[in-house]
Amino acid sequence: MALVLLLTGLMLLLLRRAPGAGAQAVQDSKLEQPQDKVVVTAGQMLTLNCTTKTNSIPGPVKWLKGWGTGNETIYDQTGFFPRVTRAVNGSNTDLTIRIRDVRPEDAGTYYCVKFRKSLDGDELFLHGNGTVVSVRAKPTHLVVSGPGRREKPGQSVPFTCTARGFFPKDIDVKWLKDEAQISAQQPQITLGRTNSSYNMASTVTVTLQKDDVRSRLVCEVKHPVLTAPLRGTYQLGQALRVSPSIRLLPDPPSPVEVNKTVSFTCHVKGFYPGNVTVTWLENGTQMKVENISWPEEPPSGLFELRSQLEVQATEEKNGSVLTCRVVHDAQAPDDRKTTLRIVAPAREGLSDWSQSGVSVLSSPGLWLGILLEKGLLGGLLIFLFKRGRA
Repeated sequence: MALVLLLTGLMLLLLRRAPGAGAQAVQDSKLEQPQDKVVVTAGQMLTLNCTTKTNSIPGPVKWLKGWGTGNETIYDQTGFFPRVTRAVNGSNTDLTIRIRDVRPEDAGTYYCVKFRKSLDGDELFLHGNGTVVSVRAKPTHLVVSGPGRREKPGQSVPFTCTARGFFPKDIDVKWLKDEAQISAQQPQITLGRTNSSYNMASTVTVTLQKDDVRSRLVCEVKHPVLTAPLRGTYQLGQALRVSPSIRLLPDPPSPVEVNKTVSFTCHVKGFYPGNVTVTWLENGTQMKVENISWPEEPPSGLFELRSQLEVQATEEKNGSVLTCRVVHDAQAPDDRKTTLRIVAPAREGLSDWSQSGVSVLSSPGLWLGILLEKGLLGGLLIFLFKRGRA
C-alpha cells in the first residue's frame, strides 16, 4: 500500500512538472540568423545560415523573401525549388540553405521561418531577424545611340551610352573619339528594378566634321565586378551627311556644228553617304542615258561619281537647256544647267581665204588701202598714155 502511494505521488509530481518543462522549451526556442548583410556576385552560390537549438517542435521550415504581404517562398520542405538546396538534409537544427547561380533579381531580404502544427494546421512559430542580400552584378551590354537623323558638318550632336542592372553603384565612364579621350557630362545613375541594382546614362556632344565619315566614337565603362572595361562603339558616319559639290563640264560649252556629237560630264564629288541619283533633263524633260554611273569610294571615305551625256546636235536642239539634276540621300534636288549652241557647217570647195574673206573684207582699213592702190595705178596709166602720145 505504501508503494502504491509512493508511485502515485511521483506520477503527480511528473505531471505537474511536465507543462513547465514544455513551456520552458518553447520559450528557449529561437532561430539564429547570424548574417545581417551578404554581398554575392551574380552567377555564384549564395549560402544563407539559420540554426536552432530546439528540435522537438514539430512543423515545417520555410525561407521567405520579403515579409508580410507580397512575400515570396524561396524554399519549403514539400515544394520543388531547382536552385535551392538544404546545406544539411533532414536536420532539425541546421536550417541553412544554398541558392546556386545567383541572379540580380535575387537581391532582397530573406527570413528563416519555423512553423508548428496545431489543430488549425501549420501556424507561424519562429522567424529569424532577416538577411539582406545584395548581388554584385556587372553592367549589361552597352548601348551607344546617336541622333535620329543625319546632320551636316559643323553641327553639334549628342550621343548617349546606357548600361543597366549593375551593383554596386560605383561606375566609371569615359568617351573616346578615335582613341583620344573627349570631355563628357557626368553620368546619371538611377535605381533599377530593385533597390540593389542601378542604371547608367552618359551623354557626350560632338561637333561633326567632314572627315568624320571614318571616325569611331567609343564609350568605355569600368566597374568593380568587371575584369576588363566594357566598350560600346558608334561609327560617326552613321550620323553625318556631307553634301556633294557638282560641276557640269565643259564650262562654258563651245558652239558645236550641226549633226555633230557633243559630250557633257556631270562631276559629283565629296559626298556621304553614297546613295545618290543623277538624271539629265532637256528643257525640263528627263532624258534617257545609256550608261548609268555608280559612286566610287576613295580612301577618304567621301564618294565621287561622273555621269556622262552624249547629244546629237541637230538643228532643232539649238538653244536647248541641258540640266544635270543630283538628288543626294533623299534631299532636295541640286541642278546644274548649260545651253547647247549649234552653228552651220563650213561649205565645201571654198579656200581657206574665201572662207574667212567675209570677215577680212569687212575691215574699213582694208577697203581704204585697196582704193588708194587702184587710184595710184590709174593715175600712172594715164600719165604713161599722155607721154606716149606726146
